[in-house]
Amino acid sequence: MCHPSWGRALAEEQRLGDLARLRRVKDRIDREYAQPLDVEALARGAHMSAGHLSRRFRLAYGESPYSYLMTRRIERAMALLRRGDLSVTEVCFAVGCASLGTFSTRFTELVGVSPSVYRHQAMEATEEMPSCVAKQVTRPVRSRH
Repeated sequence: MCHPSWGRALAEEQRLGDLARLRRVKDRIDREYAQPLDVEALARGAHMSAGHLSRRFRLAYGESPYSYLMTRRIERAMALLRRGDLSVTEVCFAVGCASLGTFSTRFTELVGVSPSVYRHQAMEATEEMPSCVAKQVTRPVRSRH
């Protein structure tokens, strides 16, 4: 019979392994946000099932992998819209979204205004502001209902 502490040690080792894989998934999303990523592909890369990845990611980071990916995409879209040289459609595709409708809906949910309204407001509000400050004050914050 195994000693009870061995089971706890094995569970702790599994938890640490999961955390390392989750960190790699998060890093991959940060790096490859503009690529066509989905939870299945992220899970395969982490050698986990999609369900297990989603549960563990939400437990570790407070949101699903898809929500985290969309937040990164919207953050980047905000920066591109502040520049003002791309259309909303071009920004949508530049950040890896395949549907303008989904992009606009997610953007509005996260930021509170549509992408075109945001571009107009951000250009006015940040006109005299250094870009590093503008990035901080315009960063989206996901509300946790």
